[in-house]
Amino acid sequence: MNRQKALRFETAYAPRIVERVARVLGRGVRVEILPYESTAVPTRLRVSAERAHREGDDRCVYPYPLNVFLTWDDGEIERLMGIGGEARFLRYLDAMAAKLDAWQGAREVALATRSQAEPSVLFGGLDFEA
Repeated sequence: MNRQKALRFETAYAPRIVERVARVLGRGVRVEILPYESTAVPTRLRVSAERAHREGDDRCVYPYPLNVFLTWDDGEIERLMGIGGEARFLRYLDAMAAKLDAWQGAREVALATRSQAEPSVLFGGLDFEA
């Protein structure tokens, strides 16, 4: 993807993803856009927080604080900018809570306790399916 398309994604779409992720995950979570650097280092969203262990919480608490990076497939980003892209993106935002839940299940990440098994986790090559 070229820099111009990456910039469009960063200004038109990424802030809305940031807002939705922050709303779904709640207080204490930081969500930030890390801008496109090159084809090897695309636009990323970083989701981070301090670990939150609650007394009596029986959910798994991992040793590292939340430090997750999200990247999307270039072709998927380009499809957003085409016909029907905005409607597709709105459905994606509506499905964000379920997507976050599924992503944490794919790796050892516990969003409720703001912890994970590795120092950083990348969820890369994501799509915009609802």
